[in-house]
Parts: sequence; structure tokens; C-alpha cells
Amino acid sequence: IIKEKQMKADLVNKPPHYNKGGVECIDYIKQQLGSNYPAYLEGSAVKYLHRHKYKDANIQDLEKCVWYLNRLIEHYNNL
Repeated sequence: IIKEKQMKADLVNKPPHYNKGGVECIDYIKQQLGSNYPAYLEGSAVKYLHRHKYKDANIQDLEKCVWYLNRLIEHYNNL
């Protein structure tokens, strides 16, 4: 049953391990980094884009890259 839940979890948009304690990890990072937050988003996108070709889960890494790019776009749209 646990494996079924893990397989059904959205590991790109809402990974369950990033929301322990009631705070979404990305929100905590944004709060802590302040004006450096866009650099974090850009670096994370580059990381996932770079490493996708070295993993079996390459589509998931490309989707994570897009997720970080979308967050970066959202950040600049909200300035």
C-alpha cells in the first residue's frame, strides 16, 4: 500500500517529502533567500537540465527543470 501511494504521488509538482511539517520546502527557501531566490530557481533549472541525460528518470528531471523555470517566470511576472 505504501509503494502504491508513493507511485501515485506527483514527484514533480508536489513531492510529499518536500512538505513535511506543514511548510512547502520551496516557500521556506524563498523566505530564507529573499532577493537571491531567483538565482536559486535558475540554478535548480540548470541542474535538472544538465543531469537528465545521466539518469533513467530523465523525463522527470526535464519536468522538474520546467517546474523551476515556471517558478522563475512567475517570480518575475509578480514584480
